[in-house]
Amino acid sequence: MIKQLSLLAAAVLASLVATVHSASAHPHVWVTMRSELVYGPDGSVTGIRHAWTFDDMFSAFATQGIDSKQRGVYTREELEPLARTNIESLKDFDYFTVARVNGKKADFADPPKGYYLDYKDQILTLHFTLPFKTPLKVQDLQIEIYDPSYFVDFAFEKDNAVALVGAPATCKMVVARPEEMDPATAAKLFQMAPDEKLNPADLLGAQFANRILVKCS
Repeated sequence: MIKQLSLLAAAVLASLVATVHSASAHPHVWVTMRSELVYGPDGSVTGIRHAWTFDDMFSAFATQGIDSKQRGVYTREELEPLARTNIESLKDFDYFTVARVNGKKADFADPPKGYYLDYKDQILTLHFTLPFKTPLKVQDLQIEIYDPSYFVDFAFEKDNAVALVGAPATCKMVVARPEEMDPATAAKLFQMAPDEKLNPADLLGAQFANRILVKCS
């Protein structure tokens, strides 16, 4: 799946995208998200659950060569090796998820067993949980989800994209979506060669970060 998350697949995917969108270099993969911030009985935030739905082109690319009992239908068990590969690959990119608690960066542990892919209407969705290394009592929590290199475009679902699960009643949440890309930046991306890489130091991806802001009194 996200195979910037494997250089070989990234190259194949870039070639595929270049064929269909000849001049467009970035992004190559589009992900639509739903997320849940999970709290424990004592009011500590324990982690975030992600459901990432991939675009149809990438879903078709990623499922090529996977054996299934029924043509065009994939069970969770049949997709398990692909899910495992994706979770292992995402680790190299910190799961594209950054957390700050009371202004300081907070670390996640690796996803526990229980992650999976499902396939519906020819679309793949990856489900996984990112636990904090230590449950945290927080007043201010900020989650950012983005790819610094803008290889992957992340966007929240239009409706009910984020939920607080088990949070104290005093916690209030705001979902901040990125602004529309300005014409100059769009033109720059359009003119780039398909195999040209963006410099993460340019912070282009961060400009289009999706943010979850939670304040608890």
